[in-house]
Amino acid sequence: MTDPIDFYLKPDGLLTGAAAAKARAQGLAAQLAGGPVAFTAAELIRRHGAARDAAVSGLNGLRSRRLRDDVDLSAAIEDRLAAITAARAPFAGLALDRPRLMGVVNVTPDSFSDGGSYASRPAAVAHSRALMAAGADILDIGGESTRPGAAPVSVAEELDRVVPIIEELAKEGALVSIDTRRAAVMRAALAAGARIVNDVTALAGDPESLPVVAASGAAVVLMHMQGEPRTMQQDPVYRDAPLDIYDFFAERIAACAAAGIDPARIALDPGIGFGKRDPHNLAILADLALYHGLGCALLLGVSRKSFIGRLSRGEDASRRLGGSLAAAIAGLDRGVQVIRVHDVAETAQAVAIWRAIATA
Repeated sequence: MTDPIDFYLKPDGLLTGAAAAKARAQGLAAQLAGGPVAFTAAELIRRHGAARDAAVSGLNGLRSRRLRDDVDLSAAIEDRLAAITAARAPFAGLALDRPRLMGVVNVTPDSFSDGGSYASRPAAVAHSRALMAAGADILDIGGESTRPGAAPVSVAEELDRVVPIIEELAKEGALVSIDTRRAAVMRAALAAGARIVNDVTALAGDPESLPVVAASGAAVVLMHMQGEPRTMQQDPVYRDAPLDIYDFFAERIAACAAAGIDPARIALDPGIGFGKRDPHNLAILADLALYHGLGCALLLGVSRKSFIGRLSRGEDASRRLGGSLAAAIAGLDRGVQVIRVHDVAETAQAVAIWRAIATA
């Protein structure tokens, strides 16, 4: 649901550990989405064309905030703060009381990250089992590459790649997500035992996607992508990338609600690298806490992405673990609940240490 007054609220002064507990005990901080991160202030933002009118206030001062046009925002701010602070409901039955890992299983011959290493059914199933043993809470099965420049495959081929694997993993009790933008694949995957739909088009790429997901009761990841995979990196343009994506999510959440999909079933993925240049990616990562104002769980997918190499020493996908971990931890510092990763064991270790520090 969009707010009647056009503004954005980004939590600021983020704290964890003893500092967070002390600030909360003194009434100076609030929990971020019910997790271990707390915030002591917030940045109230309004748009003016491509520019922001923004000011940071402590929580008490924020509640009596007025805009330049003397509009009283107190009621709207209370509503937004309620969305920001509320603990998130379980996602596909998975409690979000701690960070969760979604392990990537690309059943494609042309993945950017693994070069088709798991394109066969036996290899994909074995890899999925290894990811679960390493700490994956969710397995995200994809049969069509959406890397920049990727060409689409037929529905029949995508189904042939993913359905047998989902059936086998679901029988073993795995929490399976289907990474697809096609309603026919969603329907078949859900019938095979998948319980999450992960759609790069946020259920907007196929007119049947919304009713399929609504009727299924499945959880859904709505991802932002500007354009489509073959051309999305040619010339992406934003007025303000984090705010544009916020508006996009607000519209998609409303569309989902109208179709019968409760926001508690939704996780939001800002789509790092999907129709975005490096400045866009960095601005979105810096502003991740903004999206808690939408009241849904947040998912972050940064694993092995090309921006890591460009910002470092030009490393290829197989040598981007350090950058992937750094970006994932930055997401946890901003309250992200689910991290989508290729290197599950290494990320699980990093998350364990982050969590120990954040809750000390």
